[in-house]
Amino acid sequence: MYSKKRLERLLCLDDFEVEAQKFLPKSIFGYVSGATETNSSFHDNRAVFAELGFVPRVLSDVSKVNTEVTLWGDTYSSPVGIAPMGLSAISAYRGDCVLAESALGKNVPMIMSGSSLTRLEDVATIGKNVWFQAYLPGRDDQIISLIERVAAAGYEKLVITVDTPVAANRENNIRAGFSTPLRPTMKLMLDGIRHPGWTIGTLLRTVYNSGIPHFENNYASRGVPIISRNVLRDFSDRGHLNWDHLRLIRKLWAGKLIVKGIIATEDARLAVANGVDGIIVSNHGGRQLDGTVSPLRVLPEIVEACPTIPIMMDSGIRRGTDVLKSLALGAKFVFVGRPFGYAAAIGGKRGVDHALDLLCAEVRRNTAMLGLTDVNSITKHSIRALSSSSVFFQRLDPYSASVS
Repeated sequence: MYSKKRLERLLCLDDFEVEAQKFLPKSIFGYVSGATETNSSFHDNRAVFAELGFVPRVLSDVSKVNTEVTLWGDTYSSPVGIAPMGLSAISAYRGDCVLAESALGKNVPMIMSGSSLTRLEDVATIGKNVWFQAYLPGRDDQIISLIERVAAAGYEKLVITVDTPVAANRENNIRAGFSTPLRPTMKLMLDGIRHPGWTIGTLLRTVYNSGIPHFENNYASRGVPIISRNVLRDFSDRGHLNWDHLRLIRKLWAGKLIVKGIIATEDARLAVANGVDGIIVSNHGGRQLDGTVSPLRVLPEIVEACPTIPIMMDSGIRRGTDVLKSLALGAKFVFVGRPFGYAAAIGGKRGVDHALDLLCAEVRRNTAMLGLTDVNSITKHSIRALSSSSVFFQRLDPYSASVS
């Protein structure tokens, strides 16, 4: 695990990926970093931010800058949270707990993945900043039991991911040597020998303290081991899920209900009509349907269509400037995944703390550079589309922007 001094050499979120690629076995890194098929959605998630430029104001006295954002009465220190990441405990020792502990210390939310290897009850005890993200099981009775389990654990925010009706074509995982179920092949063992930091500090430490990891939270009861041949069977029963299931959950769940994975404006309206409290616009980090448009491209129309609830976003955010462009287009909050997973892998809680500090400092610094004193005051007047061919051009037409 990296020392504090070594972590301090990392200056932005992209640096964590570079170091994680050295630290993790090829197969594990490939699982975290990979997307699907041609990776077109994955790449556009980043490229889309370059289509927007800033229009900063000057002489505005930005000696004091507020970056706090309030969601449903909870105030967070920055408009940035940690997105759900499956199998976090296989890339970092106690990965889910480490992410939650760091988020609590920095006063930002962390969404725990339903496809995790740590019991949701164990992470719930860390703090109210943890939200739970569920992949719905296939039968109504299983859904009811899972929701009851999440409520009993004390969670107040439930995130339902809706963009995984069938398993994605993760051929990149196969190329990298990662399989589901995870098979202890000779290639994997040799790769582990070449990466002793991960093998000793994560793999062997986990097995010694907890045994073979299981999928813990897809159902009300414990799931199968990660090496079980039944893993795929247990993840393949979601194709029939529909809006009736969301209505069922809304009746069962008394806390805040958030839907993650919305891209179409029509679906956003349906989600609101069925009683959700928030939406996370997302294409799953490019890990589901390759070619799906980037969330930033559809964010403004979803915000316009759903003015009564907070619209949030993930996928592709790496810099404070990305955060501010998202907020300018109407996002109330954003979530970042892979970089914090890399930070946990190489540095544990200290690594995630450093990554959060870097991103939150960028948000604060760039808000001031925009000439603003409050991150909540960012609007579309702070940005411009850089090309008339951009999807943002008409919405951000400079001739329609008022100048104060």
